[in-house]
This record gives sequence, structure tokens and C-alpha cells, in this order.
Amino acid sequence: MWKGRFEKDTSDLVQRYGESISYDWRLYSHDIRGSIAHASALNAAGILTAKEFAAIKKGLNQIEKEIDAGTFEFSIGLEDIHMNIESALTRRIGAAGAKLHTARSRNDQIALDIRLYCRDEVREIIGLIRKLQTALVGCAGRHQSAVVPGYTHLQRGQPVLFAHHLLAYVEMLERDAARLADCLKRINVMPLGSGALAGSTIVLDRKLVAKLLEFPTVTTNSMDAISDRDFVAELLFAIALAGTHLSRLSEDVILWASAEFGFVSLSDAHTTGSSLMPQKKNPDVAELTRGKTGRLYGNLMSLLTLLKGLPMTYNRDLQEDKEPLFDSIDTIRMALDVFAEMVAAMKVNESVTLKAASDPFLLATDLADYLVKKGVPFRNAHEVIGQLTAHSLKSGIAFQEIPLETYRSFSGAFEQDLYSVLNVTTALKARKGIGAPSPSNVANELKKWKRQLAPKASVNRNTRNRMPKV
Repeated sequence: MWKGRFEKDTSDLVQRYGESISYDWRLYSHDIRGSIAHASALNAAGILTAKEFAAIKKGLNQIEKEIDAGTFEFSIGLEDIHMNIESALTRRIGAAGAKLHTARSRNDQIALDIRLYCRDEVREIIGLIRKLQTALVGCAGRHQSAVVPGYTHLQRGQPVLFAHHLLAYVEMLERDAARLADCLKRINVMPLGSGALAGSTIVLDRKLVAKLLEFPTVTTNSMDAISDRDFVAELLFAIALAGTHLSRLSEDVILWASAEFGFVSLSDAHTTGSSLMPQKKNPDVAELTRGKTGRLYGNLMSLLTLLKGLPMTYNRDLQEDKEPLFDSIDTIRMALDVFAEMVAAMKVNESVTLKAASDPFLLATDLADYLVKKGVPFRNAHEVIGQLTAHSLKSGIAFQEIPLETYRSFSGAFEQDLYSVLNVTTALKARKGIGAPSPSNVANELKKWKRQLAPKASVNRNTRNRMPKV
């Protein structure tokens, strides 16, 4: 493509070192869509005849079908997806194919392809987030009355409904979806027409191209448009934070599935065994997700490090933006998909969770609140219940079994009605403030989420991850 300036061919080693077709081939549908829109602008400007435009469009569509079918052969010698497609097109239709690159650089071409790709993938990821949210809401609904201890510092704190715990992750995922939707605003800007860095003296109708590609606006600085990868970094951050939430959920699932907790049972389809210990049933999906989150962080840091020292505008370093992007997208898509399937099949061992939630000390805060309602300052009430806890531990007598006279020896505010507080069901019903885990609140939240999570179309699992012939 640059043979006019050079007298020697690029060495095989440099070709292998510099090629990107082994991974950027997956941009083929976006590259072809962008080229057809660009050809439309060339046709509108009179640079392509109607016949040439028709030949280009037909040729590009045929190439796309061959790539879809896995019969198109890519060449490392042509470096990237752009030149592989353009070269094949020119071989097939002749001079019209050679006109396609008029007023266009690979710099604005890749900027366009990446934006088109990210736009499509963000929408798919949001759909998968909705799928996991639906699975979590479904599991919460099936076990709506299950009670578990709520933890701080991994120590039992207060009783909550298991559904309330799962809905906390639904909230996290909702923020992830919102971040991705907001990121989409900055992705959805059309850069084609910026040229190598300074546009072109052959002025095309950029707004026409934007309309054809469904972009609401176009970039307004050619240098920024070429070098901008902020939207990729933002997307990788949103994906990494979604990974954080999945990793936290993974940790909970791993604990819950252990013999020490025994709160949930995972399906055989989502666990593995041991090659040595025949009794084992390992929560591999959760463990792998927890581990893969580190890759998501690494990909984000890789891109930020790549960008931090680049001068304006395009530098070949930017070729290294794609593998972290592709890897993060593939990883989060798979993690969301498999986690939704695992949660949908997960069962809660309600008798075990109830036993754990029946720990009398989980109601210590309720006793302190009882004293507050009797007019005792909270700090004093906190001290009294701390002393009662120490007494219970030393005597081996649970709160429910301590006589009223003993309670009154710690505080005269205690009356016979204190025992009504020492009941998990009563304690949960009393937690009816906004956001608290009372059964009525949780029931309303489940109804809200079921309404909000409208059924989504199934994710299109196309051939983009199948290795091509190179």
C-alpha cells in the first residue's frame, strides 16, 4: 500500500511483528459497513459513478458473506482487516475498488470501526446484564421468605432476607448498565472524514455518512478524532467495575456453597469435581469469575499505560488497544452469561439459613433499639446490650432465656414486652424503612424489578470469535 515510497519489501519478521489481522479480523462487518457508507459519500460527491458504487457495495457484501461462512482467506502480508478487504475488493471489481480509499485514511477508518464495534458490544453487554439481573430476581422470588445472617467484617450482624441480599447485586448491576449506557453517548460520535490527521481537500458529506451509520453527531476536531481512545478506556473501566461486582458475588457464592455455610446448592452442571478427592463439588464458575476479574483490571491498566505518553495524533502504539478491548469484552460477556445460568439453577437451603439467622446475638441491635424507644440514649443502650451480650456468653444463656429480673438489673427500662423483640420474624417486619429488608419492602422490590426487567432478545452469538484462515 506504500510501495511508491519504498524500494524494498517489508521483511517477513516485521510483517509478523506488525500484523493485526490475527485479531482485528473480527471488525470485518463494521469495516464493511463503514466502507459502504464512505462509498455512498463518494458517490454523492461525484467521485464514484452509480455503477462503481453498486459494484463496490455488491463486492463488499459478497466478501462479508464469505467471512461469515469462514471461506475468506486473510493475508498477514496485508497487515490488517482494512487492507485485506480492500485488496480483495480491488482484485474482484478492478479500478472501482481502488477508488474506495479516496479521502480516507486507515487512521479514521479504524477509529470508525472501533466505535461501531464498541457500540454494538455495549448493547450486547447491557442485554447480558439484564439477563443476570433477571436470574437474580428469579432466585430471590423462589426463596422470598428465606432468612440469612447479614454480615459485616464477615461476622454475623443482623438478620436479612436472602432475597434482599441478592437484590443488592441487582442494584450494582443496574449501575453497571447505566454506566455502559452513558459511555455509549461518547462512543456514538462519527470520526470518518478526519483523514490521517487533518481531513482531506476532497470534502465529503460527513453528516450523510453519520446518518447512514446511525451516528447522532460527528467529531469536530480531526486530530482528536484520530487519536481519541478515551471511549475505549471508559468502556474498559465500566467492564472492570462490572467484573468487580461479579467477583464480589462470586465470593459470596463460594462461601455460601461451602460445607461451613451450606446456604446454597449449585447444580452439577455448574460445578466440577476433583481428580483425586471423589467427594468434592467445586464452585468453579464463581472461582474463575473471581480470577478473570484480574484480567479486566489488567486490560484497563494496559490501555491507560499505552495512552499516557502518546503525542498527537495517530501512533502505531494504538494498534495495541484492540487486544485488551477484545479480551475484556469476550470475558465479561462469557462471565455474565454463565453466571446467569448458574444463578438460575441455584437452590437455597432455607432450613440451614434459618438456623444461622436464629443466632440470638443477631437481635442485639434490636434490643438496643428497644431501649431507645423507651427513652434510653443510644450510646447508653449500646453499652447495656454489650454488657448483656457478655453476660450471655459467660452464662451460656441465650437472650430469649434470660429472666426479666436479670434484664432489669442492667436497665430499669426493660419490661415484659422486650421478649416480643427477640423474634426474627418480628425483627424483619420492623425493618420497614425505605431500603430496609422487611418482607413487604422486599416483595415490592421484587415486583418492581420484574416489571422493569422486560424480556430481552437473545444475544446474537455470531461467528466473530471463530479463528479465520490466515
